[in-house]
Amino acid sequence: RRHNRRDCTPMFDTMTFTKIAGSLCGALLILLLGKWAAEELFHVGGHGDHAQAYVIDTGADETPTDEPVLAFADVYAAADPGKGERVFRQCGACHKLVDGENGVGPYLHHVVGREVGTAEGFGAYSGALSAAADVWTPENLNAFLENPKSYASGTSMSYNGLRDIEDRANLIAYLATFTE
Repeated sequence: RRHNRRDCTPMFDTMTFTKIAGSLCGALLILLLGKWAAEELFHVGGHGDHAQAYVIDTGADETPTDEPVLAFADVYAAADPGKGERVFRQCGACHKLVDGENGVGPYLHHVVGREVGTAEGFGAYSGALSAAADVWTPENLNAFLENPKSYASGTSMSYNGLRDIEDRANLIAYLATFTE
């Protein structure tokens, strides 16, 4: 038997088009119902006048209070050299505590009370330090350790500084134990 063109059904007849359109509508319906269900399950807003069950305090409503400024002399008087030894670990990568033994930075044996820029055998001082202070008093060391770059602009010390005044006081008290 011969096939006639009229006997073959076209590929996109009305029934095929209806099935495709119905599939797309069904998929859209499932998507919209899924979105609605997810919004109901994970709704973040309140319902009516009910309060939230648990509120996380972020401190955004609090006004910042000015912390009392501690005088360095008072903090230094109560400093603990034992705690300063732990703080010195940050310094130990570049500085040594042995008299005359320089590292990347000058030795810190007898640094408290020593003239600035006079560590024996260390010649890499920047002129910025000598211009900033004459003697490494506890107060000068405190100001330098807080922010070396602002205390002595142009210093070759790359350390960013110790922000905590108690850590600085403890460190200076620890360094003061290394005297001649």
